[in-house]
Amino acid sequence: MYEYQEKQRYFGQLASGLDELAEAELRLLGVETITPGYRGLHFVADAVTLYRVNYCSRLLTRVLAPLSVFMCHTPDYLYRKVREIDWSSILRADQTFAVFANVSDSKITHSRYASLKVKDAIVDCCRDRTGRRPSVDTGEPDLWVNLHLARNQATISLDASGGSLHRRGYRRVSVEAPMQETLAAAILEFAEWDGAQPLHDPMCGSGTLLSEAWMRHCRIPAGYLRRRYGFMMLPDYDPKLWRQVKKEADQRIREPGRDVVCGSDLDGKAVGIARQNNALLPFGEKMRIRRQDFREIPNLENRTIVCNPPYGVRQKRGVDLSAFYRELGDFLKQRCTGSVAYVYFGERALLKSIGLRPAWKKPLSNGGLDGRLAKYEMY
Repeated sequence: MYEYQEKQRYFGQLASGLDELAEAELRLLGVETITPGYRGLHFVADAVTLYRVNYCSRLLTRVLAPLSVFMCHTPDYLYRKVREIDWSSILRADQTFAVFANVSDSKITHSRYASLKVKDAIVDCCRDRTGRRPSVDTGEPDLWVNLHLARNQATISLDASGGSLHRRGYRRVSVEAPMQETLAAAILEFAEWDGAQPLHDPMCGSGTLLSEAWMRHCRIPAGYLRRRYGFMMLPDYDPKLWRQVKKEADQRIREPGRDVVCGSDLDGKAVGIARQNNALLPFGEKMRIRRQDFREIPNLENRTIVCNPPYGVRQKRGVDLSAFYRELGDFLKQRCTGSVAYVYFGERALLKSIGLRPAWKKPLSNGGLDGRLAKYEMY
């Protein structure tokens, strides 16, 4: 019996700063026992709840199902312990796999070397038991295997998500440096947006914030467009149970209210991409997205405004960002009466340029950048 089968305990990886939001989300999805961990949350779940969490979570990056936990001080011992796992019951020779590792405060210090030892053990185990060896594919493998080695305790897990859950499937085309989907979902969660007020993104880019708002309002599961999950590789995977979980979640999908989610952007190409991406979602072709400079919008009163203005790699050449943010601040003050704006600053130094006092600021990272989300109330 594997570790996850014995304890029904899994690990949900998270971006920093989302622990409380993710814990609340997990409880809504039926999880009762949750404990904090390093960059994530440990939680107890039966098969139904495991499937539901992977299909519906908007905030988790991935869910890991532990196979084996042991103390480990040398690469050779790591190899022997991993080889003891019956990988032939999980992975067929005609399937592919990849290993990703996190190593800290341990006798084994190099994560790449540790990954190599795990990979060799899996290949040798399958070859000894079946006479054939599976191939490695670091791009889109059938199976992701994780090694977490901290203070000489090794945990070998299967990625029950089958790759990062931020890949919803609607982003077929993108602009440069788009916002990650899980970050966009977190912004909407911090905004506590429930559809009572219309939502508008005046700098929508390829539309990640809009698509996440659309899925939230229409109750579309986060994994609606995904066709494969890592839990399908678990030896006790139940296809009938999975179909039941998916059907129950899909039955909650509803049509959107009129103009409840809208967006605009100065870049016509980005607007076209946003329309194309959102059209992949249920009712997505109904969303209104137009080409328009935010400075040309007459007003955005009594709305929830969300936006991710240009910064860093998204900065266009010759643009004075300080002046740009001052114009954004003036727009919010003068034309957005009664609205609440949530502005994501990829570079927190730009907070000073907008000329508004935030109700609060929260640290949120995006692709390794130490960003800030600020709330502005336009009385």
